[in-house]
Amino acid sequence: MENKKVLKFAILGCGHIATKMAAAVKTLENRGLGVECYAVASRSFTKAEKFAKDYGFGHAYGSYEELAQDTAVDLIYVATPHSEHYNNILLCLEHNKNLLVEKAFTANALMASEVVALAEEKSVFLCEAMWTRFLPAVQMVKDWILAGKIGKVESVEADFSMPLSHIERLRMPELAGGALLDLGIYSLTFADIFLNDDGANHIVQTKTKSVKFHTGVDATDWIDLVYAGGQVAHLKTSMVAPLKNEGVIYGTDGFIRVQNLNNMVEIQLFDVAGNRVESLAPPCIENYYEYEVLACKAALEKGLKECSEMPHAKTMQMMTQMDNLRAAWGVSYPFELSPGEVWDRSGNKSFLEIYDIETGESKLLKEFD
Repeated sequence: MENKKVLKFAILGCGHIATKMAAAVKTLENRGLGVECYAVASRSFTKAEKFAKDYGFGHAYGSYEELAQDTAVDLIYVATPHSEHYNNILLCLEHNKNLLVEKAFTANALMASEVVALAEEKSVFLCEAMWTRFLPAVQMVKDWILAGKIGKVESVEADFSMPLSHIERLRMPELAGGALLDLGIYSLTFADIFLNDDGANHIVQTKTKSVKFHTGVDATDWIDLVYAGGQVAHLKTSMVAPLKNEGVIYGTDGFIRVQNLNNMVEIQLFDVAGNRVESLAPPCIENYYEYEVLACKAALEKGLKECSEMPHAKTMQMMTQMDNLRAAWGVSYPFELSPGEVWDRSGNKSFLEIYDIETGESKLLKEFD
């Protein structure tokens, strides 16, 4: 992508989340911020055509393949259900398309590792659309912490619960349903941003409990984390409990409350006695989805293949964490290999050999499980 050219933005999938992104991109286009509402694709041309008309996109495709084959596209946003991301990413990478993939990135870490490796092999841009990590509010909170306004950070609490069990996709294991991938990732992300964003303060202990929905997906999850520095995180998520969406960072001299874990619409500073001393509403251009688009545009203009706000390593870390939680709960999806099937090498042998490329001879050094 040439420096500072207009980014031709496309959306793959025309569901609810796609409407949010479309509104954000249209605002960027209208404000002359270097992004064009270029194309949308659905498995139904009628649906794609209506979506394109409603949100002002120039092209509509009745299949994902047609969009992937369009050589003019600069960046495709994958907005399909979690269960479809893996195959959608593979299709687009086959055509060397730059990608912004809605969270959860894939259904599990194995799938994530495969597509990340392929993107790196093909030197194609790939980023997970965990929009929270791109928000101006994140740096604003970090600035408060760095300024010592709450003293030393001791713990984090986060709860993202919303009664969503009526939505069929969230009830279905075959579509990677449940609370964790849709809502719980925000609680996990909040803890990671403010306790372990540099990767040095890793988790040393996890205690967790989940109550399942009758279909087998996780309905309500409790997660307690202990970090190497002694800090703790108390996290909850639920798709059946009443609405609650906030995070709190506790320090020795006060605490910070964040309204909405996902888009951080307001941040509030309290002293040690619980008195509110400061409150800020972070900037918003349209609906907060725009910040990840602008970050991708900036990265592409620099020739980068990932965003510093959400690098591949962070995606893999969070996907692995969610895999481990699901394994502890006994929650799996019918289309994935279980962790046991993936990693159990019992009965298989590995060999350490030296191979001489000149003579073609090999020497066995060791045989082990």
